[in-house]
Order: sequence, then C-alpha cells, then structure tokens
Amino acid sequence: MTATLSAFQIMEKLISFPTVSRDTNLPLVDWVESYLNSHGIEAHRYYKPDEPKAALFAHVGPWEEGAVVLSGHTDVVPVDGQPWDSDPFSVVERDGKYFGRGTCDMKGFDAIAIWALVEAHRRGVKRPMQLALSFDEEVGCTGAPPMIEAMQPVLPKGAAVIVGEPSMMQAVTGHKGGQGFWVDVWGFEVHSSIMHTGVSAIMEAAKIIQWANEVNAEEAAKQPSLIASAFVPPWTTLHTGLISGGTAANITAKHCRFDLGYRAVPDADLDAWDAKVRAKVAEVEAEMQAVVPEARIDLEARFAVPGLRPEENGLAEGLVRQITGDNATHVVSYGTEAGQFQAAGYSAVVCGPGDIAQAHQPNEFITIAQFEAGVAFADRLVRRLQEG
Repeated sequence: MTATLSAFQIMEKLISFPTVSRDTNLPLVDWVESYLNSHGIEAHRYYKPDEPKAALFAHVGPWEEGAVVLSGHTDVVPVDGQPWDSDPFSVVERDGKYFGRGTCDMKGFDAIAIWALVEAHRRGVKRPMQLALSFDEEVGCTGAPPMIEAMQPVLPKGAAVIVGEPSMMQAVTGHKGGQGFWVDVWGFEVHSSIMHTGVSAIMEAAKIIQWANEVNAEEAAKQPSLIASAFVPPWTTLHTGLISGGTAANITAKHCRFDLGYRAVPDADLDAWDAKVRAKVAEVEAEMQAVVPEARIDLEARFAVPGLRPEENGLAEGLVRQITGDNATHVVSYGTEAGQFQAAGYSAVVCGPGDIAQAHQPNEFITIAQFEAGVAFADRLVRRLQEG
C-alpha cells in the first residue's frame, strides 16, 4: 500500500531539494509527480525552454470547471554567504519553529497544498481542486505565465486561486505590480581632463537615477487613488539597487550597468510606466550621441508582474474569509503570482502560513503554530469541497 505522508513529511522532502533559482528544480518535480502518481493522481508538466526546469500541475475531483487552485513556487533564493546555524536544506525543529530554506517562502505551503490534493482525491470531493507549482518566481515571477497558459488546454479552467505566499494566514487581496530592467550605458573613454570630448557612462547613468528620485518625489506628492491609499507607500516607486562600471578615476567610464525597477500600485497603467522609463532613457541617449554618435544605452527587461487588484465580491477572497474568519483588509507592496492568475481570468487571493519578514533570511523559519494553522486551513478547505 502506498504510504500517505503528512504535510510535515512532505515539507521535509521538498526542502531537501536545493532548488535555488539558478539551478534545476527537476528532482523536486520528479518526486512530486511520483508521489501524486502513487496515489492515482495524474500530474502534468510545462518545461522551460532551454533550461532544466519545469512547472507541475494536477487536478482531482469531478472533471469540470470551477476548481479551487492551490498555487506555489518551487524555487528558493540562494544561501550563499548567509550565516546559517544548521543545514539550510534540512528541516530543523527548535524553539517552536521549523528552520530551513523555503520553510516560510514557500515550500511549507507547497507541502500543505500537495497534502491537501491527495486528501481531496482520497476523500472524494464534489468540487474539484487543482495544484499549480511554478519555477523562477524568485527571479521576477517569470515561470507562472507560461505555466498558466499551459494549464488551459490540459485541465478544466479553475475558478479561485489561493497563492500561498506567507501572509500569516490572512487574506491579502491586493499587491503592487511592476517591472525591472537592466540598463547598460555605453560611453566613450577619454582622459577626465578633457571629459567634454568623451561620454562618461557613469555620469549619464546618474542622470537616469536622479530622474528616478525626482519621479518618486512627484508621485509621493500626488493625492493617492482609493486603491493606492491602502498601500504603504501609497504610490508607485522607482528604485536602483545595483550599479557597476568605470575603469579608473581619471578616465570617463566606457560602461555602466545598473538595475532600474518600479513597483506600481494595482490601478497604475504599467504600459504607461514602461513608456515613461523608455522615454527618459531615449532622452539621455540622444544627449550622449550628440557628443559621440556611437554612444548608446541598452535596455533589457528583466521581469514584468501585474498587480493584484482587490475584487468586488471576489470568489477566492470570499472562500478564504469564510474558512479563516478574517474580514480585515490586507494589501502588500511586494508582487506575487496572484496578479498573473488574475490577469489570466482567475479570481485570486494571497493566503499562506508564515511571516514574509522571514523570507530570504539566514535561518529562515516558519513557526510550528503557523504551519499547523496552514494544515488546518487546508483540511477545512477539503471538507468544504466535499460538501460541494
């Protein structure tokens, strides 16, 4: 007889796979598929082109539309350089907590979702449930859109998506979206004593970064919309976190590379923000080329994530509130795959165990109480689906 694992045992197994975003997640996907198959559940994959990564999705219950979808990502952030007190890829229990990379973000929820899918299949639900596990969330939520597209011709369309990012089991109904770019500024090297004849890539990059500061000040001064007013801060923000370039102190820099990204409130026009960034880059590039025609700026899109907009009478929100009893308003300023599901026509909400403050940290943990709250939530969800 096939062994049925507890949610904790599944979490232990998932965390044993070091699925850092730069590496493969296929061993984890292989194990999950094998485990589901052993319980009579057929799983399906979407493979990332040219990389050893895959998303996995499955359906149990009546073969009809309207499923509740439990969605999580399989990748984790690196542990390089972090001072861990235990093996990051083993679950260690101490002080009322489970430590390990991904316990909070978000293999703890993934384990609960896999456990719930098996339970829903075993108990026989009248309303279907689906599981969706993506890749590359930690590098810009790039794995979910092709997974969602791949699900459509294979599974009946789901109705309500619960994305289990850590929210302390609160119903998060809105989050910011945004886009990120790599900006490569290519200047022209001359001695700094005659800098007017060359183009400093660093100083031209600084114009774009300073423009970002000015835009932030302008946005902060505006009256926020009703949707934006729920967020902290209640405006769209531009940010640069990485920059490098230059050869020597007395040479105008040939090259400068930096990241530029924005986190937009859910009712912001992302196309308009994209155009705004590109227009500023084109303006600075034109100034550079007026001095040296071969100077240029290359702009590479890193990711684009739509915001999650609060839904009026949202199916996913209502379901989570009924189960948790949480009727307060919760929004967050980080992005998740919930906005991507919503953009694809699903009702979506974020609700999962753990505190986002622990995500990506050394000695990442989820409290035992939060993990058990997640399991209890999943059990109540399965019971509700049994009722139809």
